[in-house]
Amino acid sequence: MKTFNNLLGISLIALMGLSFGCERTLADLEPASFPVDGNVFLDGFSGGLEYAAFGGSDVSAFEVVDEGAFKGTSVMKFAVPDFDAPTGAYAGGAFFVPGGRDLTGFTVLTFWAKASKSATIDILGFGNDLGANQYVTTITNTPVNTNWKKYYIPIPDPSKLTQEGGMFFYSEGPEDGKGYTFWIDELKFETLGTIIQAEAGIFDGADSTITAETGATISAGGYVDYSLPNGTIQRVDAATAYFEYTSSDATVATVSSAGVVTVMDAGQTVITGKLAGEDAVGSLTINSTGELVKPQAAAPTPTWPSEDVISIFSDAYVDEPIDYINGYWVGDGSTTESEIIEIDGDEVIRYSQLNFVGIQFTAPTIDISDMTHIHMDLWTPDPTALPAEFRVLLIDLGPDNSFDGTDGSSHQITLTDPTLQTEQWISLDIPISDFFGLTTYANLAQIGLNGTVPNMFVDNVYFYDDGQGGGTQMGVPSVKAPTPTEPAANVISIYSNAYTNEPIDFINGFWQFSTTQSVEIKIEGDDVIRYSQLNFVGIEFQNPTIDVSGMTHIHLDIWTPDPTELPAAFNVKLRDFGPNGVFDASGDDTEDEVTFRNPVLQTEQWISLDIPLSDFAALTGKANMAQLVLSGDLPNVFVDNIYFYAQ
Repeated sequence: MKTFNNLLGISLIALMGLSFGCERTLADLEPASFPVDGNVFLDGFSGGLEYAAFGGSDVSAFEVVDEGAFKGTSVMKFAVPDFDAPTGAYAGGAFFVPGGRDLTGFTVLTFWAKASKSATIDILGFGNDLGANQYVTTITNTPVNTNWKKYYIPIPDPSKLTQEGGMFFYSEGPEDGKGYTFWIDELKFETLGTIIQAEAGIFDGADSTITAETGATISAGGYVDYSLPNGTIQRVDAATAYFEYTSSDATVATVSSAGVVTVMDAGQTVITGKLAGEDAVGSLTINSTGELVKPQAAAPTPTWPSEDVISIFSDAYVDEPIDYINGYWVGDGSTTESEIIEIDGDEVIRYSQLNFVGIQFTAPTIDISDMTHIHMDLWTPDPTALPAEFRVLLIDLGPDNSFDGTDGSSHQITLTDPTLQTEQWISLDIPISDFFGLTTYANLAQIGLNGTVPNMFVDNVYFYDDGQGGGTQMGVPSVKAPTPTEPAANVISIYSNAYTNEPIDFINGFWQFSTTQSVEIKIEGDDVIRYSQLNFVGIEFQNPTIDVSGMTHIHLDIWTPDPTELPAAFNVKLRDFGPNGVFDASGDDTEDEVTFRNPVLQTEQWISLDIPLSDFAALTGKANMAQLVLSGDLPNVFVDNIYFYAQ
């Protein structure tokens, strides 16, 4: 690594100034100039370049090696650590030049990269100088593989980079819990006429409207889309300092040069922007209410015994360690601002400009296996009449305890009027079983909140056991369904990992009067349909319909946590659309239903149903099969391996 000490140069200049003693006015002075050098790493560090690893990263992740270079002899090597590696949680760092360089004559940062396997690098960019970071420019989720490929990070407005110190930075974590290696070579700023700007935008390119109050702040955010030489479109996340912003009424809200909007008073204003003198798409209309409207009293004090509670945010209990109450996922489009305020001496989270936000707890994750409910208290000043919605999402990382893993689960529920109310505390006590897509519980990592209610006060977020027993893990199979053994040549599959499935229109038509909810989950890596609140549901495959006239049976595996004693029933109906292939168009449809009861039905075990098609006596057509309808009085049913076969 090369560094340059210019102390001697500064001393000589100072001495020269003292020696000549002539007077000069400020008008005589020329602006300081900085080196014009686009090279970052060609066959080694360029002049003055330094490297610093980010905090929490593996400080040994980066090195220069003399093997496998794209060009020349040396190449930049980045070793991403495994999940939970003692050396660091990820690989990340910045390459910078103290004092900066003049990059106004360049249009794009380019480099060649490859990896030890196919992967996506989280963040690559320039502008991180370990200081003001004024002109940070990034690309995200960049795909790499085992072949060298050229990559481009265009400069949104080169005229701004008269003294830029941040030459390159990166951040990447393990994928599927495992680390890997990637290499970068020929890293340099270039001037390319083949990089064409397609669109610049602020506020995610949308014309949005929010309600805010005096003192609220909002970040404009910015991006630029470019057409690259290879014909693809590259989105660059651009620092707000690249843009110039305008408020239509500065008495209502002002905008700083860094793109921070500050609400000043009641009224309405529209925030717009330009990049390099050209209009950016996207705007923000602010309807300011003036002073903050907030609860006049604290939320109700929780009464559950502390030994039955796992608390995330509440003054009534000892909270678990949390990473944050707001991830500020601006790159993913979040506009949510947050702060903790006091109401009657009680700490409350205040979310404003809420579209989506995450409360995260990963150090450690939380085991809610013995809990039955999640509780939270909500208060909003905003209208809550339909179609206003507020949603609660739970995310569990699964046994591998990794966001990049494949064995996690999640589910979201939606709340509307009359549950939602304006200007009053609402206490939510939601059974965890209502999150029926959540099938893992030992590594809960996030509570997501989102919806169309922009201002929300949140308190007393905790999980609890209601004392009725069971916990959260009741009602989910611990093993997957038996693997089918019918030869593929004899099978027409509707839903199974064991075969190639026919095209289906849906696993749940959400038909009128149906209460059935559905989600696809994984059990031991196997895809399974989970139905809850089941009264009836349709699986449809009419585009095209299926000819099963050569088949003898239909098979499906089912599992239920519900009691199956008589008179509980589970019904399987088949419908054929007849020669015209259209639902009930000319009365040529045929259908029939078969009913199962105890002892065929059993609780908490996989049941394999192999039903002869001859049992569907009224089903006289089989050449245009289009629907499988499931119904009965078992509210929770898991279904897998749906296929017709010839025996």
